[in-house]
Amino acid sequence: MADIQADVERALEEIRPMLQADGGDVELVEIDENNVVKVRLTGACGGCPMAMMTLKQGIERRLKSIVPEVAAVEPVLDEE
Repeated sequence: MADIQADVERALEEIRPMLQADGGDVELVEIDENNVVKVRLTGACGGCPMAMMTLKQGIERRLKSIVPEVAAVEPVLDEE
């Protein structure tokens, strides 16, 4: 699990500049036992109506191409 976490962290570092260019960011929350990566979108990405598309078509697609063990990427929503 430590290897996949390190790989996911490296992949997120590649993705992060694109999100930051639009005022957002992504942080890794956890990777569960089924290799589902849970992330929190922050900044402009957190409230963006296109956030799910960014998550699935951008972040998930890129993570799976870099780290094939990743089963899925899911958002963690802050409860307010």
